[in-house]
Amino acid sequence: MNTNSIVAKIRQGIAGGQYRYGTRLPSVRDLASQHGVSQQTAAAAYAVLSALGLARTERGSGTTITAGPSADAHLGTFAPPDLSAAVPWKPGDAAAQGSEETTLVRQSSAPAEMAEWGIASGTEVVERTRIRAVDGVPVQHKITVLPYSVAARVPEGYEGIPPMLAPVGAQPVRPPTGTRVADWLGWDVAATECVITAEPMSAAACEALGMPAGSPGFQIVNVTRTSAGETVYVTVTTAPLHHRVTLDIVG
Repeated sequence: MNTNSIVAKIRQGIAGGQYRYGTRLPSVRDLASQHGVSQQTAAAAYAVLSALGLARTERGSGTTITAGPSADAHLGTFAPPDLSAAVPWKPGDAAAQGSEETTLVRQSSAPAEMAEWGIASGTEVVERTRIRAVDGVPVQHKITVLPYSVAARVPEGYEGIPPMLAPVGAQPVRPPTGTRVADWLGWDVAATECVITAEPMSAAACEALGMPAGSPGFQIVNVTRTSAGETVYVTVTTAPLHHRVTLDIVG
């Protein structure tokens, strides 16, 4: 058995729930003995896990798992026969319990960096941050950015705070079953562009997911535009590299 084989086995254990978040792994000496390899090979395996953001090795404390259970960053369902089946994400283990919580809602002026999403610098925007968890362990960090004029829309006949401006802790308001949020709120949605990259996760994502600063992960940026090409909203989903990115296409 070599370094990559040991890493693959431990990654499978993380994905399958054998090694939970915070689990302390065997010492380098014990790991080497378990797999019949040199301590150098065992140490290299832990170094790879740390580089992937799956574990943290500290002198005097050993090596600890820093990744939560695996989950799918599901991009959605194209032309679904039943919109209620078009889920935005799901736990990797069908028996696991998934949950989602809004942790931040704020209004601000768009920085220059948002221009690449089609949101001009200085535009008043609303940012909503959500944390997705599997069996109570945070696994995905998601930010949604909307121009304030879009976020302030309300369904016809609706009274109360606009759903996209609801503060942290408010009871979520959802559209009727089988109705898209965009249709419910009267948004002109024509197309969504998706860009997926593997790169160091943001400081906010690392903190929210309990992972070391600079850990690598998937960054999934969806930019949804109107028929005139104007940006309706942007979502940025961050997930550790041991997760999957999936998409359903229904013909």
